[in-house]
Amino acid sequence: MSTMKTLHLIRHAKSSWKDASLADIDRPLAPRGIRACAVMAPEIAKAGCDFSNVFTSPAARARETIERIAGCLKKISFTWTVAEKLYTFNAHDLLEFCRDDLPANIEQAVIVGHNPAFHDFCNRVGDTTIEKLPTCAYARLELDADSWTDIGLRRMQLTAFLTPKMFR
Repeated sequence: MSTMKTLHLIRHAKSSWKDASLADIDRPLAPRGIRACAVMAPEIAKAGCDFSNVFTSPAARARETIERIAGCLKKISFTWTVAEKLYTFNAHDLLEFCRDDLPANIEQAVIVGHNPAFHDFCNRVGDTTIEKLPTCAYARLELDADSWTDIGLRRMQLTAFLTPKMFR
């Protein structure tokens, strides 16, 4: 009898390009990104996102995204782990993180990170093609399997997809 593995992907909210001297990893959220976090937080929670195992890119915009979502959902207990490997724009790196670094004993994980890694990952492992994965979008992918190592081409089912524009 297999179990279900569920990935909750949250692309970081819109980041600011205001300070050109900042390194990419240090760019904060733009005002639009801050607003999107407030709009998306309750919708992501209503969609059934389980925030008990959150992993985020070390990028300032990714960390600030999960901090702001957590701040909007005060009744939910949040803790997260910063994972250096999640500062990637490559779907293969994201797949390797899921297979190699997600704890075997957890059934659900939230990952906060970047495009094009998230978009390409969803389209490779998911059963549905996503045209665009905008900033602060949420995608839930489910896999009927015992192990994260079972994630593979078209093996996961896209069971939720939310974007900020849906809630304007």
